[in-house]
Amino acid sequence: MEKTLIILKPDCMERRLCGTVLARFEAAGFDIQASKMTRLTSDQLREHYAHVADKPFYPEIEAFMSSRPVIVAVLVGENVISRVRELLGPTNSKVAPKGTIRGDFGTEMMRNVCHASDSPAAADAEVRRFFRPDEVFASEASRV
Repeated sequence: MEKTLIILKPDCMERRLCGTVLARFEAAGFDIQASKMTRLTSDQLREHYAHVADKPFYPEIEAFMSSRPVIVAVLVGENVISRVRELLGPTNSKVAPKGTIRGDFGTEMMRNVCHASDSPAAADAEVRRFFRPDEVFASEASRV
């Protein structure tokens, strides 16, 4: 079983789409192993977006992602990383097809409802960044 980290971004929170987005992931068969609401710090965001932290547009990302509390969650399931990214659609919501989460609810490149890990290595690092080990629970499905 693979795991991924998702962040329900400020636009998702503001528009009260959290339940809808999580319901889509659960309907796809994924289990939630951890979930919490948090306000992301500058240090967390600089680490999370290290690959673009030196770009001129980074301050806009940090301002947006710290503008209100977000929900971070760990999902687990078969091929969860690729399947969650399929459910989300392309990063740019303007080109995401209808029927995908970003196509249905996103409005632009940054305001695209949800972040999801893009690889097993990224998922491991991201889960450790936002959760202590005792905050991630084994799902019922993985115990059977």
